[in-house]
Amino acid sequence: MHDDLIARAKAWLAEDPDPDTRDELARLIDTEDVKELAARFAGTLQFGTAGLRGELGAGPMRMNRSVVIRAAAGLAAYLTENGHTGGLVVIGYDARHKSEDFARDTAAVMTGAGLRAAVLPRPLPTPVLAFAVRHLGAVAGVEVTASHNPPRDNGYKVYLGDGSQIVSPADTDIAAEIDAITTLTTVPRPDSGWDTLGEDIHDAYLARTDAVLGPGSPRTARTVYTAMHGVGKDTLLAAFARAGFPTPDLVPEQADPDPDFPTVAFPNPEEPGAMDLAFAKARETNPDLIIANDPDADRCAVAVRDGEDWRMLRGDEVGALLGAHLVDRGATGTFAESIVSSSLLGRIAEKAHLPYEETLTGFKWIARVEGLRYGYEEALGYCVDPDGVRDKDGITAALLITELASHLKQRDQTLLDRLDDLAVEHGLHATDQLSVRVQDLSLIADAMRRLREQPPTELAGLPITRSEDLTQGTDTLPPTDGLRYTLDGARVVVRPSGTEPKLKCYLEVVVPVGTRADLPAAHAKATELLTAMKRDLSTAAGI
Repeated sequence: MHDDLIARAKAWLAEDPDPDTRDELARLIDTEDVKELAARFAGTLQFGTAGLRGELGAGPMRMNRSVVIRAAAGLAAYLTENGHTGGLVVIGYDARHKSEDFARDTAAVMTGAGLRAAVLPRPLPTPVLAFAVRHLGAVAGVEVTASHNPPRDNGYKVYLGDGSQIVSPADTDIAAEIDAITTLTTVPRPDSGWDTLGEDIHDAYLARTDAVLGPGSPRTARTVYTAMHGVGKDTLLAAFARAGFPTPDLVPEQADPDPDFPTVAFPNPEEPGAMDLAFAKARETNPDLIIANDPDADRCAVAVRDGEDWRMLRGDEVGALLGAHLVDRGATGTFAESIVSSSLLGRIAEKAHLPYEETLTGFKWIARVEGLRYGYEEALGYCVDPDGVRDKDGITAALLITELASHLKQRDQTLLDRLDDLAVEHGLHATDQLSVRVQDLSLIADAMRRLREQPPTELAGLPITRSEDLTQGTDTLPPTDGLRYTLDGARVVVRPSGTEPKLKCYLEVVVPVGTRADLPAAHAKATELLTAMKRDLSTAAGI
């Protein structure tokens, strides 16, 4: 075992093109750090519908240039075998460690495989890459990003020619092509031959953002903005200036790209403490709302003044606000959301006589809904311009929510007032999440098995009227690893995260509301039920 491990590590080292990871791996071999070597050579990072994502470092279980070259070669082989020889592949990247190297390697591999490659001019938001795929008529796109993961991570997201992320069976077909690559010596990687796009592609994306806003709509709401150390600032500021909104007040400590993310433990607006600096800035400047992007700017977080201080709106609250605003503007087409998001959007669509669909988790599914006009997911993802970007887009979502805030400001109202209106109209839809981060992934499998073998019969005193094991699929959903419980006036979905070592449980309760005077009691009841549901579900899952 020891000799075999060392031999595999030396074979990997011999092909590693990166001096940083070569030095790292050489030290592990020289010191015979068997534990660390075993972790890095326990298998390979698995390519799936989320592409690749993992910790940076040497070895096949880490994100590094060798792994990326293999992934790019597998994608190139898949494209070639599906009749796209000579087709264009567009490549974007964020400002994380090694992102530009991974983008350049991908361009070299695509060029060596007989495809055309074009790299975005600089680190830019993921939505710009998703836009570029469709705008340039590419056969595929690659975005090098780990989104809101910790600083030590990076990732590799793949789009096909329709501008949406890959789904099965493309993911398994690409993975098979990757597995077939046994050595990097068979992968041609020329030093040149690809294009670096100019700023005109960014200009074209910005021009497309005009379609998000209503002609002549008010543009008066004032914002505080944080890019969370990511790549969103320049694009968002340009989009806001183009639209005629007041220039956002920046959170200076988080405004510019920094791959070490020094002010946050996790660069995700949903994580505790991540918005503290934005709240502090808002207390100084008293804006109408706070806007935050995650590091690759495909997610958009919104915070509002609530009483004497500021609080984050839940993704479901923003999702309902944007959907209702589009209805008020006369939008037509299908509204869609994932099964873990609030059912309120369905109520809004139904009252507006608009088509509505639920999908599996992820914009790879939402973006594929036929006739899509608006789609969202509770994890701060919103697709408000599917003809331009068939993915979540934190820049255009920021524009649309700021337009809504401007409309409300004209009537001396706030986003919270609009949420109250929706609660009176449709019932209070309150959501919460039980999210458990683990070091040992077997704990997630154990929890899912326990829930399947000993399913709860009630939560918070509410009887479970229907239990669904989503691995079997449904009439409208393909199979996925998840459980869904329907209760009297409530719903729970349990699933492993697709991008992080987490078990996620999504809870919703619906409390009828007669008048605005009933709202405080409805909120209190919803909080009580959600607290009890989390407690009972945690017990049932053994977490």
